[in-house]
Amino acid sequence: MNLYTVISKSNYFWVYIISIIYITLNSILIFNNSYYFLLLPLLLIVVACAIFAFDKLLLLIIFMVPISIPLRELMSGRVEYDLYLPTEPILAGILVLFVAKLLFERKFDRKIALHPISIGIYINLFWILITCFTSTMPMVSFKFFIARLWFIAAFYFLASQLFKKEANIRAFSWLYVLPLLLVIGYTINRLVHFGLFNKEAANFVPNPFFFDHTSYGAALAFFLPVFIGFGISSKYRIWAKIVIWIIVAIIITALVFSYTRAAWVSIIGAIIFLILLIMGLRFKGIIIFLSIIFLLYLYFQTDILMKFEQTRQVSSANLTEHVVSIGNITSDDSNRERLNRWYCAVRMFKEKPFFGWGPGTYMFKYAPFQKSSQKTVISTNAGDMGNAHSEYFGPLAESGFIGAFSMLFIVLAALYTGIKLYHSAKNREIKLLILSILTGLVTYFIHGCLNNFLDTDKLSAPFWGFIAMLVALEVYHNKESSVSG
Repeated sequence: MNLYTVISKSNYFWVYIISIIYITLNSILIFNNSYYFLLLPLLLIVVACAIFAFDKLLLLIIFMVPISIPLRELMSGRVEYDLYLPTEPILAGILVLFVAKLLFERKFDRKIALHPISIGIYINLFWILITCFTSTMPMVSFKFFIARLWFIAAFYFLASQLFKKEANIRAFSWLYVLPLLLVIGYTINRLVHFGLFNKEAANFVPNPFFFDHTSYGAALAFFLPVFIGFGISSKYRIWAKIVIWIIVAIIITALVFSYTRAAWVSIIGAIIFLILLIMGLRFKGIIIFLSIIFLLYLYFQTDILMKFEQTRQVSSANLTEHVVSIGNITSDDSNRERLNRWYCAVRMFKEKPFFGWGPGTYMFKYAPFQKSSQKTVISTNAGDMGNAHSEYFGPLAESGFIGAFSMLFIVLAALYTGIKLYHSAKNREIKLLILSILTGLVTYFIHGCLNNFLDTDKLSAPFWGFIAMLVALEVYHNKESSVSG
């Protein structure tokens, strides 16, 4: 018997021993209603990917994001904090590895690290960190900061390196949408049980995968333009295009029955943006257009508010009535509560305009800033019913005007990069890809006026991931596209 045979038999022996120990311990734990040891194989796969195939680990996380479940669903009432499983613990590990890599290797692609969007992200993160120290609730703020760090580290910086391969840009969207289709099936099946046209049930049927219908609708709107772009692309064969258009039809159906008015508005706004961009609109034109809209609002705000106050249609299961109710700020409780939150954010900002109240603290601090005349039947004196319902008003209250402007800068820098890329790209496929990604981002830029979900993995993944795609396309692919074009 040679040495190789002895070693091989020894390896088999330890495999059997470890397997028996695992099965025995797991059986004992399951018998005692403890199921966490079942996650060990997944943990070992994650560790192996982190060591031997880091790019595969990132793609695995993207796949798990739509089907991740908050800890509070598993341990209801037994925890004082919340995070999404299994994604956020893995993202925390990735953040540690990323920081260690930077400290030991002392290098990262300079074109990515010094890109204007990256600089905007540094400013935003730096100011969030500063306002953690001045926060009225430091522990809450530091948790917010760390979560923002691991989202950006994985979905922006590391993803930008993943997107050196153009195929991974498309893989990102496929890996998010395939499990999202399972969530759509689960959601619509539950909705049918309560009644397909039951608007109230539509609010909670995406749970536990999505907290409510608004974040679910935002995710659907995000990927609709991308898959329409895939359907037009010549990259896919006929049979693949048939599958893609079936997915598009499913997403549209899910959007309709999500009863998410903010998502519908974001789609309409994105279509208008798309038409203007195809007609040759430049970034300067968008700034001028938005400035004109803002000035017209200031001049006619009294007339506009009076017109909205005349709208009495409340949200309804009737789709037409549900759309009309978007303009009702008199009797629609959802709209009025959103305005209540915005007014609270502005009052909070006026009291602490420079440092704000601290990242992540809005939901704990807005209650005293409510006015009785602006409260609704869904308002609470405790102020324990959520956030500022805006990606722009939220930072204004929590991190002052620098926090709000740094977030706005990231949005404008992404728009500028995407528009410039679209007009400079020569290759049709690259141009179409840029158009799809940018339009998907615009849906959330608009949706962000009405809701905020960047504190969750569900929307942080596509938000920072799509921005990373634009940066990677500019740094790694645009010159190639110009040559091949």
